[in-house]
Amino acid sequence: MSVLITGASGFLGRAVAGELVAAGHHVRSLQRRASRVDGVEDVLGSITDAPLLARALEGADAVVHLAAKVSLAGAPAEFHAVNVEGTRVLLDAAEQAGVRRFVHVSSPSVAHAGAALVGVGAEPASPEHARGEYARTKAEAELLALARDSARMPVVAVRPHLVWGPGDTQLVARIVERARAGRLPLLNHGTALIDSTYIDNAASGIVAALDHADTAHGAAYVLTNGEPRPVGELLAGICLAGGVRPPGWSVPAWLGRAAGSIVEGAWRLRPGRDEPPMTRFLAEQLSTAHWFDQRETRRALSWSPSVSLDEGLARLAASYAR
Repeated sequence: MSVLITGASGFLGRAVAGELVAAGHHVRSLQRRASRVDGVEDVLGSITDAPLLARALEGADAVVHLAAKVSLAGAPAEFHAVNVEGTRVLLDAAEQAGVRRFVHVSSPSVAHAGAALVGVGAEPASPEHARGEYARTKAEAELLALARDSARMPVVAVRPHLVWGPGDTQLVARIVERARAGRLPLLNHGTALIDSTYIDNAASGIVAALDHADTAHGAAYVLTNGEPRPVGELLAGICLAGGVRPPGWSVPAWLGRAAGSIVEGAWRLRPGRDEPPMTRFLAEQLSTAHWFDQRETRRALSWSPSVSLDEGLARLAASYAR
């Protein structure tokens, strides 16, 4: 197929674009920066630019939509403009271009209201209860996308959870950097059980959603390795792979949430250059169980992860060694 992918300059987007090329598709990407993926035709610009989208979608059979504003802090209007209105404009353009399959990449945070998620599937997206501007606007965007599902343009939503791997400058790099500086605490001793997804598995799962859109459409699927581990164990594995000592100190979860709320308030008044060191949403993620039943995802997408967490950590360690 001829596939337009948005957001191919990001960590996950590059991996998905590479997977699409390897599968033999003709791949065009749309984002503000070059994707740097061999075999991909880049179109530079914003997904809110309707005329540019029309040109980028010429001849496209399918869309894989990853572009989003991803941050723990920021102006609500910025999140809405990219995550909600950008998705709306892209859906309109895709329908007008005659696109036959649409994969919307979402997040499990769209259904997380602060309580534990234990062995659940893809719970309904809820903008009213989602925590933080990113989760709220991604929930709105997912509902927009699934509302456009039709026989003419089947739409599938995929929610990869906590994606990590070599080359990750967001999650992995920040964990290693903060652990090295002694600024990475555990909350409630890191006992919360959480799922995560190795990068290769996230990319192959999204491509599987594209391949099976004709039968899996109209629904959302959470995508993980299916190997939940205590958050402290996962953080320790990433730290050891990065050559730093794992976090050895803990604070109560209530204190982490309170500190996160204070930091969020300070960040709104005077934003820093990087992500805030703690937010209420982040504290909840680090102290609340969230792992997911993968049976429906694997059945509907005819997919299963190819890289285990232990193998992924070994690959991460090798990348740091290089």
